[in-house]
Amino acid sequence: MFSSVKHLTAMAKFSSSFLPLYSSSLRQQRTIFSDAYNIRKEEIVIVGAGIAGLATAVSLHRLGVRSVVLEQAESLRTGGASFTLSTNGWKVLDSMGVGDELRSQYLDIKGVVIETENGRQLRSMKLREDQNREIRPVERRTLLETLAKKLPPDFISFSSKLATIEKQEDGETLLELVNGTRISSKVVIGCDGIHSPVAKWMGFPEPKYVGYCVVRGLGDYPDGQPYESCVNYVFGRGMRAAYVPVSPTKVYWFVCFNSPTPGPKFTDPSVLKKQTKELFKKWPSELLNVIDATPDDTVIQTPIVDRWSWPGLSPSGSLGGAVLVGDAWHPMTPNMGRGACCALEDSHVLVQKLAPTLKAGPAAVEDALRSYRKERRLVNFTLTVLSNFVGAFLQLENPMVCAIRDKVFATRK
Repeated sequence: MFSSVKHLTAMAKFSSSFLPLYSSSLRQQRTIFSDAYNIRKEEIVIVGAGIAGLATAVSLHRLGVRSVVLEQAESLRTGGASFTLSTNGWKVLDSMGVGDELRSQYLDIKGVVIETENGRQLRSMKLREDQNREIRPVERRTLLETLAKKLPPDFISFSSKLATIEKQEDGETLLELVNGTRISSKVVIGCDGIHSPVAKWMGFPEPKYVGYCVVRGLGDYPDGQPYESCVNYVFGRGMRAAYVPVSPTKVYWFVCFNSPTPGPKFTDPSVLKKQTKELFKKWPSELLNVIDATPDDTVIQTPIVDRWSWPGLSPSGSLGGAVLVGDAWHPMTPNMGRGACCALEDSHVLVQKLAPTLKAGPAAVEDALRSYRKERRLVNFTLTVLSNFVGAFLQLENPMVCAIRDKVFATRK
């Protein structure tokens, strides 16, 4: 299903083969200014210093290709708790030279436990031992900081919020920032998240709210957390939860609940934590204990949204020398745990196709972007739709339907 898998194991060889070609040119690449129009000239601009943006910048840098990452915040946005990466995601991290550094800090998931809100166990299973399978959570903060350290200091430009985008007659893309800076770039890579200005400029609509919210947090156990390395799911009616050990001292958790509207934005995480505990107060004590162990500042609430990019109907995901990666292209619900993996896979495939064409001219670059779209679009669309269906099923409130759901999950032990 994932056509990019065949490329991943060859990345190290790919990097080595192109490094001599680009390393010599890297020293010659400099930011150029056009005095007549006060426009800064760049070859590649990446909008957004999240997972997709930093992964793309690091992969390019390993090939000796300079890029500039524009981040609207004053520093890395390390908020958010944790997410799970599966095999493909870890292979991409290995190709960037950060896999071993990260996996040494986090636990390999060994099994899955499913129970109801009243504590009745529906299913418990161990994942098969397979040296080719890897499912391991990672903290978002640690991943971003690790990737950022792989870049020279001047590669990330903070406090650089995008104001306008326009296509120029010479084929380049002109970016104007809120602070007045103007940048003309041969390639613009939009990695600016679910509410991407680059995607909006390409004609994509805003993602749609799917009817439920999620609260996330990261339990902290300085003396060691007590849980086995399993994903623990808890199902209720219109509500669900999960918790999973991330490291010897951290446990990630989330709760989902139906809501007709996205609800208010909480400015005080301690209030959010208190309300979450009240909403789930009759649920299993293990879940409540993890919430109790969570520092207030790691608790966040997010309305869940997605956008279905229909092949042949929706905008393509690239326009001239501009292209989208990750959530900017295909925001999806978190129900299958694939968002971060897809962002990393997008980044890997894009860099592999784009890097060899940079010296060949605009036509070759656009061909590379079209090839990237073709390889990734159906995969991402399929996962977006499936994830939406899974979430809709798990959030059902009808007692009879929930009873059937529980029966299905309980059929195998």
